[in-house]
Amino acid sequence: MVSSHCPVSDKNKKQLYLSISPSNSVMKDSVELDFSDVFGPLPEEASDVVFDEPAVVYSRSHSLVGPSLLSSHSFKLNKLTLRETEDSVDLVECLEGESSGNEDTDSEKAAEGDLVKVSGVVGIEDFEVMKVVGKGAFGKVYQVRKKETSEIYAMKVMRKDHIMEKNHAEYMKAERDILTKIDHPFIVQLKYSFQTKYRLYLVLDFINGGHLFFQLYHQGLFREDLARVYTAEIVSAVSHLHEKGIMHRDLKPENILMDADGHVMLTDFGLAKEFEENTRSNSMCGTTEYMAPEIVRGKGHDKAADWWSVGILLYEMLTGKPPFLGGKGKIQQKIVKDKIKLPQFLSNEAHALLKGLLQKEPERRLGSGPSGAEEIKEHKWFKGINWKKLEAREVKPSFRPEVSGRQCIANFDKCWTDMSVLDSPASSPNSDPKANPFSNFTYVRPPPSFLNQTTSNL
Repeated sequence: MVSSHCPVSDKNKKQLYLSISPSNSVMKDSVELDFSDVFGPLPEEASDVVFDEPAVVYSRSHSLVGPSLLSSHSFKLNKLTLRETEDSVDLVECLEGESSGNEDTDSEKAAEGDLVKVSGVVGIEDFEVMKVVGKGAFGKVYQVRKKETSEIYAMKVMRKDHIMEKNHAEYMKAERDILTKIDHPFIVQLKYSFQTKYRLYLVLDFINGGHLFFQLYHQGLFREDLARVYTAEIVSAVSHLHEKGIMHRDLKPENILMDADGHVMLTDFGLAKEFEENTRSNSMCGTTEYMAPEIVRGKGHDKAADWWSVGILLYEMLTGKPPFLGGKGKIQQKIVKDKIKLPQFLSNEAHALLKGLLQKEPERRLGSGPSGAEEIKEHKWFKGINWKKLEAREVKPSFRPEVSGRQCIANFDKCWTDMSVLDSPASSPNSDPKANPFSNFTYVRPPPSFLNQTTSNL
């Protein structure tokens, strides 16, 4: 997950939002964005953001997952910390003369269900760390350059001790496994994964147009024609996940990036789960404002929960805020009991789609019928969308973020890009496979032609 910051727009430029000025639409001064679930607490020197356009929710709930039923792994946490300072969230792993450890080798057989490994081992020594561009619950995200090709990537670096302390090893392994099975134009791709004794590394596409949330916060809200393209691309991506037997379970604007062409790119599969048809998951997971009623009730959920979240996303894009607000407990009560009020300025077609996606009973929700996502794609609000052209990236959004090139970091918050990279990832000894729960973690993405040939067998 990569942090982003959208620069203040030029007032002379064409606005992307529908101008509405309700009496309570002006935000108070000294507003501070709360992204502690994604990037950790903001530094004290972070600048305040003030808007006088339609009110947009800026205080965000955290992604969460309920108590895990997973048994503890035999992982010795007391051996993980070599040296740590008060102002550094990363372990310092500068061990002279020791190389990065990859637990997989070319001769090792792939575990059942894994993609076939491509020859060639990739490790931290193959990358040059350029900038810090974000921070997550378990580590940082870096802009990196692959030394051999000079390609630019985002490297998500996660600390094993933090993962194990929260008993999230299975979620981290699932994130890596799920990313190896995805190939879609609107989903960020995993290029490489590997590990050292103390960290896990996911090397992903570097998407530098900013998060959808920042653009939404900046613009106020989107016109229907622009929201239609974004929603269609999200529907296409979620449909692909469901076809692969994957639920995302944490769809929200912070987990949707924009690329340089203005297309949305779904990211962060930390709460994603593989499923089988006609089965339900009982985990309490997601972000409260986007959580489906069946998850809140704790009675089990399936892929229909993702379509509820798409409905909440669409509502927020068109109105500037999610439909349910308040404290965590209050929001959950509203999700289960309250009816959603649809603004009159929306079109009848938008009203109809929102009503279909935001059905509280999952079996009645649009997308839950026999034809699945086709129910949504055929809805009258999407009448002007050519889905084949859309998925070929031939439908161009009317907005493009300002990106000067592959290395551009202008859309990332300076509170991260100004950070020192002295504590950047470094080499560490090989992992002990007997004590390491992250076996078979190393991955090199096959060439596109190879992936297309094998994807039907996954």
